Amino acid sequence: MTAPFPTRKQEEWRYADLDALRPVWEQFAQSATLTVAPGESFEEVWLPGGDDVQVRRVRIALGEGACARLFVLNNAPVYGRIELELSLETGAEFDLYAANIGGGSSTNEIVTNARHVAVGGRSRQTVRSVLGGKAVGTYLGRIEVARGAQKTDAEQSIKAMLLDRGATANAKPELEIFADDVKCAHGATVGELDEAQLFYAMSRGLDPAGARALLLEGFVTGLWDNVADEPQRERIREAARDALRAVV
Repeated sequence: MTAPFPTRKQEEWRYADLDALRPVWEQFAQSATLTVAPGESFEEVWLPGGDDVQVRRVRIALGEGACARLFVLNNAPVYGRIELELSLETGAEFDLYAANIGGGSSTNEIVTNARHVAVGGRSRQTVRSVLGGKAVGTYLGRIEVARGAQKTDAEQSIKAMLLDRGATANAKPELEIFADDVKCAHGATVGELDEAQLFYAMSRGLDPAGARALLLEGFVTGLWDNVADEPQRERIREAARDALRAVV
């Protein structure tokens, strides 16, 4: 049975492009499930496909001492959604490095819910957005720390760069903590390119678009530095460069 179609009354769908999603909902209604066994490690690079609407919904269960790292580029031309539900057992570790890059009237969003259910879990979520035209970029991230999940260490870092006045960045990091011996933090900023840096780059011979692309590349591409597989690292870097060139 297909899951009910979402509505904007649901917090996790508040900023979604539901009109774009509706024709393909049956394809994406069910989440995929991934289990990382105790002590095992998992790493993937998620690159965009060629479709106008691109949705990936995944549940990840990390066993005791398991580690998972995801490197994600989200820049669908109409609507892109990355949705993650995570559970972390004792000593499990999770890292997310992700970018929303959008132009025109596109909507790209990353929605996460990380549940620390046992002692000593660690999670890091680093998200950068670059938005031009009338694009919308969203990060909704929730961290839940259960009562017995002492020594949890969790952080969210969200930064967005707006290239045009019509672009919109939404950021809502959220913590729900029921343990008293934890280290949890989140931060979100939205800004524009620094005019002094742009002037300096252009004074070195770059045209305005090239100067913007160079500065934005520095803002985004550091996300991929820790990709273990070198060919995959270069693929996501190049895909991000192409996406940035398209929006400047």
